[in-house]
Amino acid sequence: MDKTIKEYLDRAAEIIGDRTSSEIAYDDAVVEALNQGRTIKEALAVAGEKHPSEAIKLDNGNIGDIAAHYEYLKEHTRIIGMLQKQRKR
Repeated sequence: MDKTIKEYLDRAAEIIGDRTSSEIAYDDAVVEALNQGRTIKEALAVAGEKHPSEAIKLDNGNIGDIAAHYEYLKEHTRIIGMLQKQRKR
């Protein structure tokens, strides 16, 4: 594996942290809704309906941090998809 890619993946793992399968499913639902053009509040609501046990409690004080986290996950998901396509070639 390329050193730069390994460093990226290691850093991403530090940022994202350990997640359960249900947390991953919730995060994936948020990212999917964001990719559909929904706002962060709408995306969280959609994911919360699908995975109520993982729903994040938000308020105006933490919405910016939550939005930044999911924008990072959205970009990370895009990068991982590109890397997987490259590996298949």
